[in-house]
Amino acid sequence: MSRNLSCRALVLRSRASGGSNREVWLLGAEAGLLRATVFGGPKSRLRSYASPFHSGRAWIYHDPVKDTRKLTDFDVGSWRPEIREMYERAMAADAVAQTVLASHGGGGSWDVALFLAEAALDALAGADGDTCSGILLWFLWRWADFLGLRPEFESCALCGRPVSQSCVLRFSPREGGMVCASCPGGAAERGRDLVQAGPGCRLWLETLLRLSPSRLAGLAPDPASFREAKSLATAILGGMLGKRLTSWEW
Repeated sequence: MSRNLSCRALVLRSRASGGSNREVWLLGAEAGLLRATVFGGPKSRLRSYASPFHSGRAWIYHDPVKDTRKLTDFDVGSWRPEIREMYERAMAADAVAQTVLASHGGGGSWDVALFLAEAALDALAGADGDTCSGILLWFLWRWADFLGLRPEFESCALCGRPVSQSCVLRFSPREGGMVCASCPGGAAERGRDLVQAGPGCRLWLETLLRLSPSRLAGLAPDPASFREAKSLATAILGGMLGKRLTSWEW
């Protein structure tokens, strides 16, 4: 196996790693999640290029004896400096990166994972403060869909009966799907603290599957429906991860 790897990649995280070096986590379209060391001080060109939310082509050297990786070059294609110019953009971008890292890059189909992350970051780079939360929700819901976790809204996961658009559903982690309020087998479920998904919430989430994040400016459901939609998306992803990420809560 070659010790040298070249791939399209997005920098997700960077942190100090002894002396003046840094450690970076990348999502590669052909290689998945990679951790590599960037050697050089604060004035290093490579160190400035390999910053969070930058994407381009990465060259990585793998030492099979020590099982370590070194980033030897990074040709930036998208810098996205605008993300750091606004608090809401930076917080949403960090939530995107943390979600990818916590779910191990999706576990496969790296090119799709990279597409979703980059689409969200590209939209955030030009978004106003009010739209950033909507872009993050777009990513979380599309990520849940990508992982195969998105529940169906057309029928009850317990009784299997079709549900109308006006029906209020609740997400059952035990069933991994939505249950209706009148389900004959849902007595135990009704006693649990389940995330509610009303008509407005479900309509918005279905809309997000059809829209690109760049088209979300000026579009949003009512505040209650938005809160339900975010609660549902984070409940599903949190159940898969076994925890809720603090970056989702801003």
